[in-house]
Amino acid sequence: MAEDAEVAEHYSAQYGQFATDVHASVRRAAFGQDIGQNSWLTVGELEQFSSWLHLRETSRLLDVACGSGGPALYVARETGCFVTGIELYEQAVSIAEAAACDAGLEARATFLLADASRKLPLEDATFDAILCIDAINHLPDRRSVFADWKRLLRPGGRLVFTDPLVMTGPLGSDEIAVRTSIGYGLFMPFDENERLLGEIGLSLLGMHDTTESKAEIAARRYEARAQHSRTLRQVEGETTFEGRQRFFQMAATLAREHRLSRLVFVAAKTS
Repeated sequence: MAEDAEVAEHYSAQYGQFATDVHASVRRAAFGQDIGQNSWLTVGELEQFSSWLHLRETSRLLDVACGSGGPALYVARETGCFVTGIELYEQAVSIAEAAACDAGLEARATFLLADASRKLPLEDATFDAILCIDAINHLPDRRSVFADWKRLLRPGGRLVFTDPLVMTGPLGSDEIAVRTSIGYGLFMPFDENERLLGEIGLSLLGMHDTTESKAEIAARRYEARAQHSRTLRQVEGETTFEGRQRFFQMAATLAREHRLSRLVFVAAKTS
């Protein structure tokens, strides 16, 4: 429980600081375009994901672990779809709701407080598409998660998720400790996602390796934060700043050496 409290405090502080000028500057430097993302996601990737999901004005999209809602709102604005964002942290949900109102998208974007590691409080066959960006690795029971996503999809519905913790090389215990320093992480053997998707009855349509992009984004985040270190140390505190720097440096190294890969999976509920 102490560890859970520490992780919750980390993310609460992160979302509380999300709108500060210095963090916005870091995102612009790291991602090229700041849409309020907080992982390894670029706008170009998000647009590709939307295409794979076949989103249109009548589509209903579920964004699992949506953070403060930036990518979900970008998709709603660009495609016209209806989006429901699920997030564990109340502060993130509040930020997302306010952003939806500011963007005039409150009729198309809804954000709910829910634990994505459990069965979601949503009706069966509600969604045409499900998106989960760099968050499935925080959910302990992958098989149950897939089963719930299948339940929520309509027949023919599509699923896109990224898994940034796919093991494609040797990892030391010290490296794993740094990589999971900001929260629980489920490290998956290569091919395990494919096996579980098939076991649940979701058809794999494609798998794409985006590890090089992850390495680049992680290095950019580290470098951008280093350039703003004085301000960030004041905002985050010395210990948090140094811990996050170690995290980004380790994420970049493991991705660059292709020992820990980020893979994108596209699947469908065919029946």
